[in-house]
Amino acid sequence: MVEHSVHLSLELKVFRCTWWLLSKLICYQAGITHSVFLFLFPELVPSIMSNMLNPDAIFSNNEMSLSDIEVYGFDYDYTLVFYSKHLHTLIFSAARDLLVNEHRYPAEIRKYDYDPNFAIRGLHYDVHRALLMKIDAFHYIQLGTVYRGLSVVPDEEVIAMYDGSHVPLEQMSDFYGKSSQGNTMKQFMDIFSLPEMTLLSCVNEHFLKNNIDYEPVHLYKDVKDSIRDVHIKGIMYRKYICYAEQTRAVLAKLADHGKKMFLITNSPSSFVDKGMRFIVGKDWRDLFDVVIVQADKPNFFNDKRRPFRKVNERGVLLWDKIHKLQKGQIYKQGNLYEFLKLTGWRGSKVLYFGDHIYSDLADLTLKHGWRTGAIIPELRSEIKIMNTERYIQTMTWLQTLTGLLEHMQVHRDPDSQMILEEWKKERKDMREMNRNFFNAQFGSLFRTDENPTYFLRRLSRFADIYMASLSCLLNYELDYTFYPRRTPLQHELPAWSDQPCAGAFRVPFLQETVQIK
Repeated sequence: MVEHSVHLSLELKVFRCTWWLLSKLICYQAGITHSVFLFLFPELVPSIMSNMLNPDAIFSNNEMSLSDIEVYGFDYDYTLVFYSKHLHTLIFSAARDLLVNEHRYPAEIRKYDYDPNFAIRGLHYDVHRALLMKIDAFHYIQLGTVYRGLSVVPDEEVIAMYDGSHVPLEQMSDFYGKSSQGNTMKQFMDIFSLPEMTLLSCVNEHFLKNNIDYEPVHLYKDVKDSIRDVHIKGIMYRKYICYAEQTRAVLAKLADHGKKMFLITNSPSSFVDKGMRFIVGKDWRDLFDVVIVQADKPNFFNDKRRPFRKVNERGVLLWDKIHKLQKGQIYKQGNLYEFLKLTGWRGSKVLYFGDHIYSDLADLTLKHGWRTGAIIPELRSEIKIMNTERYIQTMTWLQTLTGLLEHMQVHRDPDSQMILEEWKKERKDMREMNRNFFNAQFGSLFRTDENPTYFLRRLSRFADIYMASLSCLLNYELDYTFYPRRTPLQHELPAWSDQPCAGAFRVPFLQETVQIK
C-alpha cells in the first residue's frame, strides 16, 4: 500500500511537472524552440511538420475517377466567377437602406456598416428567438457561439431556452436549409448570405439596445425580402469580380480533352453574358454545349412542368417549342427531366460543380446519381491557418491535455483533482483560442470544439469532392482517381491511456488528426 502511494505520488509529480513545463513552452504567447520540442516529443515533430496540407488540393468524400467523367456542368456565381468582399458591403448597405425607405425601419440603423469578419457560412438562425448560432453534426449548439444581435448569449441562458443544447429534428431547418412547415431554424449556406446574417444581427442589436418591441419573425422576413430585392433590382456585379483568371484555363483544358460542358445558373442572361465576356471572352458560349439561365434551382431539379424557353441575342424570350438544346444558344427556366431527355447526359458520367450544397448538389447526388463537386472558397484560408506553427502548437497541446484528462480522471485524491480542474480550465481556454484562429465569434466553418459542423455533415453527404476553386482542377490529369482518406472510426482507436509512450507524453494519432482537422 505504501509502495503504491509512493508510486502514485511520483506519477503525480511527473504529471504536474510535465503539465507545467509544456504549458509554459507550448503556450500561444511564448512559442517553442525546435530543439526543446524535439527533446520533449521526438516522435511528434516529423509527423506534424511533414504533413502540411495543400490549400490547392482537391479533397474526396467518395472515390471518383475523372476518367469516367464525360460531361462537366457548372453553376455561375462563386463557381466560375468570384467577387470581392466589396460586393457584400454593397449588398448590406443597399438592403439596409431598403429597410429604412420601403419597410419604414428606424433611420438610425444606417449607422451600422458591414463587418466582413462577423459571420461565417453554415450558421443557423432561430427565426422566432432571433438567435444566430453554430450547430454541430449531431444537432448540438456550440455554446459560446450563440448571438443575439451582436452580443453573445450566456451559456446558462441558451441551456434554459433549449432545455439543454440539443435542437430537435423537427425544429431544425428543412432539407434545403429553410425555415418552413414548422421548422424554426434557417441555415445560411450561400456565400451571398453573409451580408444577410450581418444585417439581421445589426438590426436586432439596434432594437435591443433601444428597448424597441418587435416581432422577430417580421424582421427576418423583411431582411430576407430586402436582400432578395437587391439582387432582383440588378446591382452591377461585374466590377466586383475579384478573380477568375483560371476559369478559362480550366474550361480550355476540358474542351481540349473532348469533354462536354454545360452551365446551369439562377442568374439572368444579361448578367451572365457580361461576366463571362469579362473573364473568358466574347466567344465564351463556344465552350459550352448547353447554357441555361434563371433556372430557379433547386426547383429546376424537381419541377417537371416548366418547359425551356430560348433567349435571343437581344435578351427577348421566344415562344418556340424546344426540341433540341443547341450549342451557342441560351435557354431560360426548364427542368432537369427535360434536360436529361434532350441531352442523354445521365448518371455518374456527369460531374456538376456548385458552391451551394443544397441548391446545387443535394438533388443531383441523391435523386439522379450525378457526381458532384463543391466549391468552398473558405477552404483555402482555413488550411493556411492550420499550417501555421501557432495552430499546430495549440492543437498539439489541446490533444495532449485531452489525453492527460482521460488518463488521470481515475485518481480521486485531492491533489489529482486539483490538477484535473486546472487542466479542464486550460482546455476550455485552448478551445477558445483555437476558435479565434478562424473567426472570433464562430470559429471554423468545418468544426465545433470536437465534432464536425452541420455544414460539414451536409458537405460530406452531398459532395463527392470539394475544393477551394475550380483552378484546383489544373493540378490534376483528367484520368486521376480521387481516393477518400481512410480515417479511423472511434471503435478502431485505442484509448488514450493505452497509447504507447515515447519521451514524456506522446499525442496519439497526431498525424491523422492534423490531416483531418
